Amino acid sequence: MPHARLLLDFAEACSAVSADLSDRREAVRSTLGEAALVDAAATIAIFQAVVKIADATGIPLEDAKAEISAEFRADLGLDAFVAE
Repeated sequence: MPHARLLLDFAEACSAVSADLSDRREAVRSTLGEAALVDAAATIAIFQAVVKIADATGIPLEDAKAEISAEFRADLGLDAFVAE
């Protein structure tokens, strides 16, 4: 994916307390333009919201999805992340 590292760095900075958020935001804007910055920020925001809603309502991972995703969840260590 073009500019994947740039976008991942921006997403990571948006998802945590980050001293370099403004630098990463500016890097996206200067490299990809303002429209792409808005699109990236909106995408990050909606994923943050959807995850929080699912966690808050206690939506469990469906059995079929748990089964088909078990290997890559283990490979990525995703099961270590538990909603608080």
